[in-house]
Amino acid sequence: MLSHAFEQGVLVITVHDDPGAGGRASLLARISDLIQAFRPASVVIVLDEPAARASIAGVILRVQRLCSRLGLLMSVATHNAPARHRLEAAADESGTSLVIHARIDAAIAGAAALSMAA
Repeated sequence: MLSHAFEQGVLVITVHDDPGAGGRASLLARISDLIQAFRPASVVIVLDEPAARASIAGVILRVQRLCSRLGLLMSVATHNAPARHRLEAAADESGTSLVIHARIDAAIAGAAALSMAA
């Protein structure tokens, strides 16, 4: 369902599949555990095409709130334009802003640059 790696000092979590209604809580727990364990300066969540469904938006927004509480920078990257628009419309602006990219390399480079500046 997901994989993770460090690239340019950024924790990159890739969600490969749509978790469906029954898998959202498990996905949220796995992502939260990775963030809590590694405590990176920034996180990029990559949504592969099968994962970029409407059901994933709630998970992403909960992760955004977690990152905001921890003072971490967070970005999302997906090639799926409707998913980007849904996330932009629903993003929680009360904490750390959610940066949404169409390109994975741009999301990682941007997160790395912001981490170094912070």
